[in-house]
Amino acid sequence: MPALTNRKRVLVTGGAGFLGSHLCDRLLAAGNDVLCVDNFFTGSRDNVLHLLDNPHFELMRHDVTFPLYVEVDEIYNLACPASPIHYQHDPVQTTKTSVHGAINMLGLAKRVRARIMQASTSEVYGDPAVHPQPEEYWGNVNTIGPRACYDEGKRCAETLFFDYHRQHKLDIKVIRIFNTYGPRMHPNDGRVVSNFIIQALKGEPITIYGDGQQTRSFCYVDDLIEGFLRFMDTPAGVTGPINLGNPGEFTMLELAEKVIRLTRSTSKIEHKPLPQDDPKQRQPDIAKARALMDWEPVVPLEEGLDRTIAYFRGRFFG
Repeated sequence: MPALTNRKRVLVTGGAGFLGSHLCDRLLAAGNDVLCVDNFFTGSRDNVLHLLDNPHFELMRHDVTFPLYVEVDEIYNLACPASPIHYQHDPVQTTKTSVHGAINMLGLAKRVRARIMQASTSEVYGDPAVHPQPEEYWGNVNTIGPRACYDEGKRCAETLFFDYHRQHKLDIKVIRIFNTYGPRMHPNDGRVVSNFIIQALKGEPITIYGDGQQTRSFCYVDDLIEGFLRFMDTPAGVTGPINLGNPGEFTMLELAEKVIRLTRSTSKIEHKPLPQDDPKQRQPDIAKARALMDWEPVVPLEEGLDRTIAYFRGRFFG
């Protein structure tokens, strides 16, 4: 008779995406069995190719807007396109992925009594009137704008998670993710770090929208995934929502100048009009994450950019 093991069976939806694939790496390294579910709209098999021979890793093509019947102990619900280019491509499907996806994964968690984590977003704060953004801030979101499919979809998913917690005593965790970057970012996702790096490596003009004084806070992917794992290990009843991100704040001009210098590019900066509802400021208040789980980012921006540039250079310009 085979020996019983203490391996947890962990489901990661969106597991072939940028964040999901890094999470799968860490979960396997910690001795878990991992079921990676992805419909490959923005995720890529290439991101998990190195895991396919691992006997404790399973890859399943599935769309979370349809129910999933599996037996697992924990669920990380990351499935949803997260960049404006991708989530605005089919806004109705984006909302369905957030809302129907949450309902289906919560239904699964309820059936198997699994702990479930929702990857929410700083976009729930909209274009914030409070800076930096604490978890208590309710946000300033345009419900009918072109970004609403993502912003409101994620807000509704949070509502569902807390209603399942109150109504069905489900063990939930909700994390609000601020701008994250690193290897395996989609090269054409329209996000500022990947945009700037690709443009710089090609020697094309670096596109800045507006005057470039709008700010973002950039968290390296390894730091974020460490936050995921620490929060998932907090006691039952610690639900969040909790901010995870790097409170270091940089203007778009500062980021562009760093990328040009680190890539040794000849690119010039080009200004274009600011898109509708683009937040002017984004900076997490991470006091709760520090106090609750002794977590804060440790990778400096330049070090993280160096690693990300090396990835893009090797992957697409080798």
